Amino acid sequence: MTRISLSGFPTVLETKRLILRPWKDDEADAQALFRYASDPEIGPNAGWLPHESVIYSGNMIRTILKKDGIFAITRKGGDNEAIGSIGLTMSPSGARGRKETEAELGYWIARPYQNQGLTTEAVREMLRYAFCDRQREGVWCCYYDGNLRSRHVMDKTGFTYDHTDFHSFNPMMDKYFVEHFMYLPAKRYFNYIGKML
Repeated sequence: MTRISLSGFPTVLETKRLILRPWKDDEADAQALFRYASDPEIGPNAGWLPHESVIYSGNMIRTILKKDGIFAITRKGGDNEAIGSIGLTMSPSGARGRKETEAELGYWIARPYQNQGLTTEAVREMLRYAFCDRQREGVWCCYYDGNLRSRHVMDKTGFTYDHTDFHSFNPMMDKYFVEHFMYLPAKRYFNYIGKML
């Protein structure tokens, strides 16, 4: 089942094992976010610092995660606990080199849920959402040098290497990184999906 918002875009997405839903500004989501986002192995790979408190996590929900196109990853048949996050950034033309008709995909999943194919499942649904519901002409996805786990998900979902920024500045971490940019155009996505049917 897909629920539609007043903007006409889905607010809840479902896969075989997951429900992707909006983040909620409540204690349960703040607690779950802090539980997993305080892990020092998660945040830096995704471009942010480990969370320091439940209050900090609540602020991140209100200011960053509670936006159109960003979803909490939850398990079907579970307790609705957020175990990760996935979302599309659709910003004006020129932002990080994107065209107005493109989006950038970002995601992370908590360590206890890695290596189960859940991230790949969530990414495939977000690509369907990006190309079928949001009519994007292309989707970018980036990873920092050394984050091979994220690169592996991109490889499995149709992205191909485009370029590398050897001096990508991350203001949240106040550091420069080597960042690799992967790209999936709509035409290749629909050709790929056609072969899967």
